[in-house]
Amino acid sequence: MVEDLAIVIVDDMQYSRAVLRTTLNRIGYTDVRMAASASEALAMMSDRRAEVVLADWVMPEMNGLELTAAIRQKDEERGHYTALILFTGKEGDEAMMEAFSHGVDDYLTKPVNQVQLAARVYAAGRIARLQNTVLETSAALAATNRQLEYLSTTDPLTGLPNRRALDKRMESTILETQGRGGAVCLGILDVDHFKQINDHYGHDIGDEVLVVLAKRLRLALRPMDMVARMGGEEFALVAHFQKAEHCDPGIFERVLRTVSEESIPTSEGEIPVTVSIGVCCYRHGEEMQTIQSMTRVADQNLYQAKEQGRNRVVG
Repeated sequence: MVEDLAIVIVDDMQYSRAVLRTTLNRIGYTDVRMAASASEALAMMSDRRAEVVLADWVMPEMNGLELTAAIRQKDEERGHYTALILFTGKEGDEAMMEAFSHGVDDYLTKPVNQVQLAARVYAAGRIARLQNTVLETSAALAATNRQLEYLSTTDPLTGLPNRRALDKRMESTILETQGRGGAVCLGILDVDHFKQINDHYGHDIGDEVLVVLAKRLRLALRPMDMVARMGGEEFALVAHFQKAEHCDPGIFERVLRTVSEESIPTSEGEIPVTVSIGVCCYRHGEEMQTIQSMTRVADQNLYQAKEQGRNRVVG
């Protein structure tokens, strides 16, 4: 008993279609659909995929080779593989080579021998299922890799990029600034007196504060800028400017105002929050900076902001 396959027969001759279907049914294949033209077959396969297509070479409107090209294109778009067997009255090696060069999997000459048909359809089904298993496995691995990449570069609490993602962004932005011009500013932001919030309200409320703060920071900057959580109550803000003369560290003053203008709502009520920000900017033409050197300067400026009374930007 053969394993059933989703088969489509494409032939403009009704008698030929009927003979092929009868033969396939006799072999044991029951899922056999018939199309009188290539366009009908393509529409049929859009509704439900086929594993094996048996197509006549010579047909009006679109011949078997053109149908093969159309199916291959659709397969590529959908991540699917369809095995194609072309049958024709053409004989000789040249016709066979032309068929294979256009992407068919197998080739039969008319009149079709029933034993050969059974063997070729069986082999084509194996090819299709093996190829589709590989494609499905590859798609699953790709999805898993994307998820792992997301998890490895995303802070689970706030949904912001994490330190790993920050380092990648900073490295590429610094190199772009060095090679193409412009400027990049790094702001290190720390929540003022955050330990007191945790001690007074508990860590769950502290987490609520960080989640709302993350959203405010994202809204306070431009869409192309980056907000990342470095850990605890510390965040990084990265602003890139296409032209050095447009470099404006004042962008961080807007962040400061956005955070402090309104208290942060939590399940324990509204909590007033302020932040301190240390900034380091690197402009094209200046001495080359690294992630480490810019972070060090921004941290030093953050310390100065804390020393000067908090709720301010230094740098």
